[in-house]
Amino acid sequence: MPDLLRKLHHHPATGWLARAAGLPDPVELSRAAGPTGAQPLTGRRTAIRAAEGGYAADVLTACAVGAGGVIDPQASAIDILIFDATGCRAPADYAALYDTFHAAASRIAVNGRVLLVAAPPDATPDPVAAAAARGIEGFGRSLGKELGKTGIAVNLAYVAADALDRLDGPVRFFCGARSTYVSGQAVRLSTTAIGGDTASAGLSGKVAVVTGSARGIGLAAAQRLVEEGATVVCVDVPAASQALHDSCRAIGATALVLDIAAADAPVRLTQCLRERGGADIVVHNAGITRDRTLARMARQDWELVVDVNFRAIVAIDEALLAGQVLRDGGRVICLSSISGVSGNFGQSNYAASKAALIGYVAARGAQLGPRGITVNAVAPGFIETPMTQRMPFVPRELGRRLNSLKQGGQPRDVAELIAFLATPGSVGITGNTIRVCGQALIGA
Repeated sequence: MPDLLRKLHHHPATGWLARAAGLPDPVELSRAAGPTGAQPLTGRRTAIRAAEGGYAADVLTACAVGAGGVIDPQASAIDILIFDATGCRAPADYAALYDTFHAAASRIAVNGRVLLVAAPPDATPDPVAAAAARGIEGFGRSLGKELGKTGIAVNLAYVAADALDRLDGPVRFFCGARSTYVSGQAVRLSTTAIGGDTASAGLSGKVAVVTGSARGIGLAAAQRLVEEGATVVCVDVPAASQALHDSCRAIGATALVLDIAAADAPVRLTQCLRERGGADIVVHNAGITRDRTLARMARQDWELVVDVNFRAIVAIDEALLAGQVLRDGGRVICLSSISGVSGNFGQSNYAASKAALIGYVAARGAQLGPRGITVNAVAPGFIETPMTQRMPFVPRELGRRLNSLKQGGQPRDVAELIAFLATPGSVGITGNTIRVCGQALIGA
């Protein structure tokens, strides 16, 4: 659906009025099509800067160049700016942040990318060094809000010195076009999950299952996984059977009609995946809402939301693990929500279930790391789906605009992050919750 404010700004009859009223003019966001290439940063003008005493700059340079980035100190404009802040250990070290971004912020091109890399605050016993590292997150979030109007995404990766070999995949994703609606996020890279080929992007030979995939975000995720070479099983409820089969025919996936909250769902899904030799990727996308204030909410609506959004996910994972169906090196991705981060009026059941997933992935990630399995959550913000199209005009427009990019995201934007988290190159990321919200102004 065309963006209303862009139409107003760029129509000859209304452009003057939109400008006079001070309405935002959302930039057209850069997006990628098709499977991820071997060098997703090809031709992108890249600058690497560092605070003195850091330990990541050389690795970051190698990652950027290996992905096709062009290091050109003489370039007047920058497409990608990567800053190694691992040397920031005291207040005085913040001068490097000011000096770099004071000079470079205006040189970052439309739809540019900024990636900050900092030491994990909990990796040092020195409270000043820990505070200095944590402060980079606040800096990055503020910078994202300043630069978002031109489509620039700003993100942060915390990485310890022993996890530098996990940087290649995140550099390729967060500095490329596929992260267009991911901004203001902080991810933690670790060696928790043992890894293999961390530079591999494709999913050829992998088996994936995506629940709730007849339409919307689930369908977009299934399509992206197919594009990357995975064999995909799409799951949805009987009521969506026709849409599920139509979607699967269109993208080349297999349909499984199944209510994940049914008592026999874990057994049926496990059997389906066992017949395919096991599963490598599990995307828990299915979820429901039953919105009402708590005082007016029926118990059955409370229990139904918790059952589908939380209990069913746990039951399926336990069945896959107990049956040895989820293979070593696997990827589990849960769809949380911005409501699980910040809460939302009339969604106490939904927010509780989605916040539970944030705690779930943190605990599961630590537990399954020795098998090379990562477990993460994706938390969408305002995404342009049939559900949001049915919202009243004013709440819908507010949802679209209350973020740094001043526009709603697309289902594919969420699917891009899911697809990245499904790759071998994401092995350093586990136990994380990453928002796809254009840096929404509500929540962290």
